[in-house]
Amino acid sequence: MNRRKFLKTSATSALVAGVAAPETLPGQAFRTEEQVAGKFWPDNARLVISVSMQMESGAQPASGAESPMPKIDPKYLDLPVTKWYEYGFKEGLPRLLDMFERRKVKVTSHMVGAAVDLHPQLAKEIVQRGHEASGHGQTWTPQYSMTPDQERESYKQSITSIERATGTRPVGFNAFWLRGTPHTLELLQELGFLYYIDDVSRDEPFLIDVKGKPFAVIPYTLHMNDIVNFEGRYFSTLDFAGDLKREFDMLYSESAKRRRMMSVSAHDRIAGRPSRTHVLEEFIEYAQRHPGVVFMRKDEIARFALQSPLTIREGI
Repeated sequence: MNRRKFLKTSATSALVAGVAAPETLPGQAFRTEEQVAGKFWPDNARLVISVSMQMESGAQPASGAESPMPKIDPKYLDLPVTKWYEYGFKEGLPRLLDMFERRKVKVTSHMVGAAVDLHPQLAKEIVQRGHEASGHGQTWTPQYSMTPDQERESYKQSITSIERATGTRPVGFNAFWLRGTPHTLELLQELGFLYYIDDVSRDEPFLIDVKGKPFAVIPYTLHMNDIVNFEGRYFSTLDFAGDLKREFDMLYSESAKRRRMMSVSAHDRIAGRPSRTHVLEEFIEYAQRHPGVVFMRKDEIARFALQSPLTIREGI
């Protein structure tokens, strides 16, 4: 008996016996057998995979930017780091876009406004190919260090940059290393955003209350994330490929009875390398061979989650 069935059975037994039922997890909602057999995803899809593709290169700070290079005194211009970032818009994003086109996969691109301003045609191409343009701040200044007014202005500038280049207004947001402020969600809602991804607490979308209104959370990933694994843990492509497959296999198994979503992250200058794009494409091909697997943009997932009665609601 799995844990969800155990908790449900225990609760029912406790009610019959007239004793207090055990507590469930925060925000946990048990689903009936009819709901289990119902539509977890659009068109009866079984498992959704959502890919994040960060457009960041060129927006990094002039000194001290994250990279695989040994750090040097920030008073010196670090030319190799600059070139490492340039790879993202010269080679990485074009290669990833061609691969996603081959596999007929649409993704969400989290765009730093300053990078969009530097490469507006590339940002426009991303949207023209059917991908989503999502907010990722205007610069690499961490949101957690901002005052509410600075944070609001940063998001407004980001919206303007993305709209000017792509013709679309972002409805999703990703903070610098997921670290927002106590004001982030209210500011995003005020500016018309529908969702954010800065939460790694579930393997399915859920809703939270923001000033009395539902706001969608489309969980992100750290362990299926190229920047963490390739640049942080120095995974080989085979290591990352193995993790992707094992993550998928477990979620696909669970998706027979639960709404499950797999998140994968691909940064322009990292996953855009030839060997890494090759591994990501192999994984996509593997997943697509399984019945009921679909790839969705995060704005599509958010809109579905907001209207679906099966979406978990935390504090609503």
